[in-house]
Amino acid sequence: MDDFLKEALDIVKAQASVRTMSEEEITSMVQKLSKGLRAISDDDVQVEALNEPIAGDAKKTIREKTITCMECGKSFKILTKKHLASHGLTPLEYREKYGLKKTSPLVCKSLQRERRRKMKDMKLWEKRRKTALPLEE
Repeated sequence: MDDFLKEALDIVKAQASVRTMSEEEITSMVQKLSKGLRAISDDDVQVEALNEPIAGDAKKTIREKTITCMECGKSFKILTKKHLASHGLTPLEYREKYGLKKTSPLVCKSLQRERRRKMKDMKLWEKRRKTALPLEE
């Protein structure tokens, strides 16, 4: 095993110890890192190769506590407009590019559930009805 692969494995092992990663994600990351490390040591840095989109299913990147950006491979709780703009994309363009539904939220599953629960607890639809009824009389 060459030194670049060992270094890549160490880096990915550290990442896997702090967040949940799929087998595909681990393999992809090891390959990408070892190529990148080899390129850097050869003074033949190919930045574009390091920044190419991650292969895989975008639906699988939305996990319980994280959502992984398909452009850079970083994990977040929310893919913000600002982050997507750093890749030259809007949320709509990102969804279209990776085959997600137009209404698909770009947040992790636990945050989706929490937001849904809060909205149900607030019962805004009942408050609207109460304010709308006196106007009709």
